[in-house]
Amino acid sequence: MLSRKSVLRVVSKLLIPPILLFALYVQFHGDFGPGGGFQAGVIFASAFILYSLIFGAHAARLAAPSWLTRWMLSCGVLLYAGVGVATMLMGGDFLDYSVLASNPLLGQHIGISLIEFGVGTTVAGAMITIFLIFDGSILNRRDE
Repeated sequence: MLSRKSVLRVVSKLLIPPILLFALYVQFHGDFGPGGGFQAGVIFASAFILYSLIFGAHAARLAAPSWLTRWMLSCGVLLYAGVGVATMLMGGDFLDYSVLASNPLLGQHIGISLIEFGVGTTVAGAMITIFLIFDGSILNRRDE
């Protein structure tokens, strides 16, 4: 006999990959339409949060240890700031993407893609970190 828990596990294993794929779509389609780094980061984190709710906090902490979320937070912010510093070193203003390539339109595309990726990485890391901080104190009481 199938338990409710096993059905949830199977369904979540089917849902998490499309959620992550949708996050990538929102991330890389954000400069042409609705979406971008913030939305993609939240969608990515929601897939992780679903995983944590179904499989437990211990499994979630194994999937995303604290060093990984700290790395995501740091690298996202450094990428954002690094693009701004790079544009200044190339003779433009802070975050003046047009200097990133010989064609200003291509430079704009490269710059906004890098910035949005940095924002997405930071937001996903922050959301996962916040959830895991609360997950250890709130959800474990429910299991008792």
